Amino acid sequence: MNRLAGRNVLVTGGSSGIGQAIAVRFADEGANIAINYRKTPNEAEETEALVKRACDAVKESGCKNIVVGADVSDEEQVKEMFNQVINEWGRLDVLINNAGIQKAAPSAQMTIEDFDQVLSVNLRGAFLCAREALDHFIKRRDGGVIINNSSVHEMIPKPDFIGYSVSKGGMGNMTKTLALEYAGDGIRVNAIGPGAIVTPINKSWIDDPSKKESVESHIPMGRAGTSEEIAAVAAFLASDDASYITGQTIYACGGLTLYPDFRTAWSSE
Repeated sequence: MNRLAGRNVLVTGGSSGIGQAIAVRFADEGANIAINYRKTPNEAEETEALVKRACDAVKESGCKNIVVGADVSDEEQVKEMFNQVINEWGRLDVLINNAGIQKAAPSAQMTIEDFDQVLSVNLRGAFLCAREALDHFIKRRDGGVIINNSSVHEMIPKPDFIGYSVSKGGMGNMTKTLALEYAGDGIRVNAIGPGAIVTPINKSWIDDPSKKESVESHIPMGRAGTSEEIAAVAAFLASDDASYITGQTIYACGGLTLYPDFRTAWSSE
């Protein structure tokens, strides 16, 4: 299926996890992929190899890839990243705001440095990238797509991760605000709310069988999700199949947002 053939796509935080899976899935669907890394190009080597392999399988679409460095919390680096992509390809069609971090600490002990860093990457970074994409889309006058990789913690509180929860709550509102503001320009803005996903950011419980069992016990579907399952949602939202969807967060969470403690019926009678 080449639903995204010829589309130029920038994936921030594309060097691992969900970002990597999105880059590969979009290449599978014929898109040209710009893979963002933060520090050094070798961070993106694995993703680039996987994307090239996917492109080889859909050669008729002319799938291409480039690797672009930027710390998304740095305004000048973000501007340079967009200039590089647009100068290389002439246009950008889809932005995937995927870059994100989290810092753990009880809220009463959370340092302001850690709090600020999480918001700088997760929320400020997403805004900076969205702003550059919007400016390009508006000047080009034929629409565009922004997909924000949010979290179930956009709506479910996450104790000991106050910065992460706040950043994802803000991302949800940013998604709705931008979608409303630019719908008339043919620009669609949506978010994905992953639940517990097997990715490097969740290594602390993935590699510990007892912790993994505890996490999965709260998921109605009984298992953690995969990066590929999130990538499939992103591919749908970026495609014309989702042409009438904007301002939404699609929760791909195995039922985590369904108040799982209520799976067993109870009443006050």
